[in-house]
Amino acid sequence: MQSINLGNKESGKIWHRKPSPATRDGIIVNIIHNTSDYLPKVLRFLNVAFDSSGDSLIAGDHQGNIYVFDLYGNRFNLVQRTSQACTALAFNLHRKSEFLVALADYSIKCFDTVTRELVSWMRGHESSVFSISVHASGRYAITTSSDTAQLWDLDTFQRKRKLNILQSVGIQKVFFLPLSNTILSCFKDNSIFAWECDTLVCKYQLPAPPESSSILYKVFAVTRDGRILAAGGKSNHLHLWCLEAKQLFRIIQMPTKVRAIRHLEFLPDSFDAGSNQVLGVLSQDGIMRFVNIQTCKLLFEIGSLDEGISSSAISPHGRYIASILENGSLNIYSVQTLTKEINKPPPPLVKVIEDLPKRKVNSGDLKMKVTSGRVQRPAKSRENKIQASILKQNLTGNFENKENEFSDGLNKKRLQILLKGYGEYPTKYRMFIWRSLLQLPENHTAFSNLIDKGIHVAFLNLQKKYPIKSRKLLRVLQRTLSALAHWSAIFSDTPYLPLLAFPFVKLFQNNQLICFEVVATLLINWCQHWFEYFPNPPINILSMIENVLAFHDKELLQHFINHDITSQLYAWPLLETVFSEVLTREEWLKLFDNVFSNHPSFLLMTVVAYNICSRAPLLNCNLKDDFEFFFHHRNNLDISAVIREVYRLMDTTPADIHPDSMLDVFVALTKGQYPVFNQYPKFIADYQTQERERIRNDQLDSLRERQVVEDMQAEVDQQRAEDEGWYQTQELLRKAEETRREMLLQEEEKMIQQRQKLAAVKRELKVKEVHLQDAARRRLLQPQQDQREMELRRLDDEIERKVHMRDREIAATAKDLEMRCLELEPQKRLYEKNLSRNQEAIAKEMREDADAYKRKVDLEEHMFHRPIGTDQTQNQKTQKLIEENLAKAEQACLNTDWRIQALHKQRCDDLHRNECYQEVAKLLRKNRKKEMEVLNAVMEGEAKKWEEAEEKDFHLKSEKKAAALSDASRRWFLENETHDALENAQHPYHKVPRCQDEWVASSCLPRTSQLKDISEMESLTQISLNQRKTHWDTMEWDLMERVRNLRQRLATQARNRCQTPHLLAT
Repeated sequence: MQSINLGNKESGKIWHRKPSPATRDGIIVNIIHNTSDYLPKVLRFLNVAFDSSGDSLIAGDHQGNIYVFDLYGNRFNLVQRTSQACTALAFNLHRKSEFLVALADYSIKCFDTVTRELVSWMRGHESSVFSISVHASGRYAITTSSDTAQLWDLDTFQRKRKLNILQSVGIQKVFFLPLSNTILSCFKDNSIFAWECDTLVCKYQLPAPPESSSILYKVFAVTRDGRILAAGGKSNHLHLWCLEAKQLFRIIQMPTKVRAIRHLEFLPDSFDAGSNQVLGVLSQDGIMRFVNIQTCKLLFEIGSLDEGISSSAISPHGRYIASILENGSLNIYSVQTLTKEINKPPPPLVKVIEDLPKRKVNSGDLKMKVTSGRVQRPAKSRENKIQASILKQNLTGNFENKENEFSDGLNKKRLQILLKGYGEYPTKYRMFIWRSLLQLPENHTAFSNLIDKGIHVAFLNLQKKYPIKSRKLLRVLQRTLSALAHWSAIFSDTPYLPLLAFPFVKLFQNNQLICFEVVATLLINWCQHWFEYFPNPPINILSMIENVLAFHDKELLQHFINHDITSQLYAWPLLETVFSEVLTREEWLKLFDNVFSNHPSFLLMTVVAYNICSRAPLLNCNLKDDFEFFFHHRNNLDISAVIREVYRLMDTTPADIHPDSMLDVFVALTKGQYPVFNQYPKFIADYQTQERERIRNDQLDSLRERQVVEDMQAEVDQQRAEDEGWYQTQELLRKAEETRREMLLQEEEKMIQQRQKLAAVKRELKVKEVHLQDAARRRLLQPQQDQREMELRRLDDEIERKVHMRDREIAATAKDLEMRCLELEPQKRLYEKNLSRNQEAIAKEMREDADAYKRKVDLEEHMFHRPIGTDQTQNQKTQKLIEENLAKAEQACLNTDWRIQALHKQRCDDLHRNECYQEVAKLLRKNRKKEMEVLNAVMEGEAKKWEEAEEKDFHLKSEKKAAALSDASRRWFLENETHDALENAQHPYHKVPRCQDEWVASSCLPRTSQLKDISEMESLTQISLNQRKTHWDTMEWDLMERVRNLRQRLATQARNRCQTPHLLAT
């Protein structure tokens, strides 16, 4: 038993020498998969499946590595790494290179073994998929899990149907019946339904098993023809159902050591037409037993208690069994080896009575011993001369029987009788009968030694002479011819050997050993004396054929002689091709059934019979080409008539010209080693070999000399070519140098012209750029100049407006004063009139005083609120001025930002323009500082005004306090009242109070307070007008000074801008 460790290899050979499985276990090879790490571990195989051809299988381990094993090509390849354990495999799809694998994540993937790419990914199961069944066409698949079964279309990889069931009723298995359109669904309650694949209509349901059987079905198997269903479970009973009759027809009880059945599978046979008779039963002990379901006999078993089997798969043609052991390894079994003892032919019918040695034989001492071997002669003994004399008559018959008996139990005489009755052997058993007739030894070791020598040099280019389409057939023919050439040197020089061996190679292309031994047996027995006249055709053999033809058909022979047709034309083409050119496959097989069953002279007689049966068309041929065409192409001839004619010739030919008198009887190949084949003129072969060797050596010498001469000539030619090339190269280089120099001069001239043009263009572009910059600068400065002019006009308008407002305010103030004076004059006269009237009425003094007090209070309130109103008016104007200044400052800021952005967008200007802009920016900053100072001064004035208002409020309060002192000074007031009234009457407008105390004191007087208030108001108004006039004059001068300075700067900048383009142009 050979063993292979896959390790980390992705491809390689499965076995390194030809496997020869032992009859005991039948193991071809044991495949294990261990990692090559520091601590190696076993990668257990979980699933295995065969393809439709049966020569390749696919296996996956628990880490997701999937291997393809080609048993015919002796190769394995790692086709996919899925990184997760596979739970089911299927390899018999209609696209032969694709396979399905169910993974541990409940998904099903389809991969290609050639491209190793993912073809499709199918999802839909919610539990582990444990079974994948593929339709016979390979276009549909059913995947089964514990809760559902799903039907998939493998062309589109889409789900067609889904089988949902109750949780209480689980699914055991759902699968296609072989070679039919029926789906079988098996459930855990032992119910089995059959469905139509296309319509999914229930066709039938199998009845429940008998009540006496308490088995629960868990595993199922169906024969190839789909007629018998085998079911088993946790019992040693097997139920066999007939699906046509829909009934249970047999219950098989396994041995008592079988307590549960884990797997069932039928073993296919090439000759049972699908009605498989052998069932493989894997039990709980890890042993798979194969039983015949008809005879209920145990045929053979695989596995053992130490190396139990966990799962198994059988190839479709029934040649191999792939089993996964419990230790994770994979065993490949040969079914032919396991069934060798079973397929032996039946024992012979002849029984021999043997005598007991060294004893007297009495009538009661004879015993019958039935043996299954060959017929043996009874042993002679001196004590029993009568027994010997009796057996002496049958001595010749025993020798004949011994000669006709084969080791496998067949009898040649019986086969010949069968052949004469039916004309041919059964197709089913023809190869087996041929092997028995030829007594092939099947020397595997000797044949392997011949094959190991490789392809013979005489047949390396065989495909050129014989272009065969099938590469496999060409390879087998090449190996067979090479083995024959290595066996005997004469066959390497035999030109017709490929024609002779080709029909046997085509017939036995799947078994090269049998093919070689059949051809070798043919050469030893039926090709006797063919090589005595080598390398010429066998003249002796052809003479035998001509003699027989002359005896049986002189007219035909005379016709051949008249047209100069020799036996090399009408006999040798048939012999060297063994009739394969003139017969069909069926006719050829029928002929060689008779050839192998008779004496070697039968083949020569067949040539004569073929000519005699074809005499009518041959007698009509007159040209040599017609004869050649006739013996190299198929003709309308009945092979059965030819065979009958051969038997007639064998019986009627005289012994003196009969070929069997000159040919030896059949001799089989020896066991172990093949016999030496030297039936040829060795000196001719040796001479040819020597001549061939001499010619080969001469050819080698001439080839060497020619090679040397050619090498020298090649070196001389190469040197001459190199010299010529060097001279040509130098000449070309010189010319190229001159050309390049001229081109460089031209290019330099062109470059100078281009530079001049570029300089002119640059100047033009520079001038245009200057003009564009000047135009852009002008376009940029024009808005600025317009804006400056607008600012100047706005400032002039503002100055004019302020002057006009000042004049209007002065005029309004003057008018107010005039109106006030006009108002004071009638008041004065009214006051004088009232004063004169009050002198007359003392009684009204107090009322008048009260009235004067009230008027005084009103006047004081009026005087108090008037400054406040004046202050509010002034504050509003100040605020308006501040807002205007702020707007101007904001506009200045915006203008500055706009100028800065314009400066960033333009190119870098010269230093002078930057300085000008910096001066403008400095002036703007100074203006803003001055405006801030003005604003601060205005704010200070506002604060002072508020302080003044507070002081006036304080004075008002003081005056209120002083009113309380008026009672104390009333006497002084009465004494001086007349004097004060007179002075006020004489000088009403000239006396102005100078101090605050006098104003406070006079405010307490009832009659003189009004005049004092009027005089004080006039003085305050005059002071405020003077201050305002002075302030406006100052602001006017400042504004005029700023306008003059701004105009001077703008004029300077304009002059500088006018001078800058001239400087740039120079």
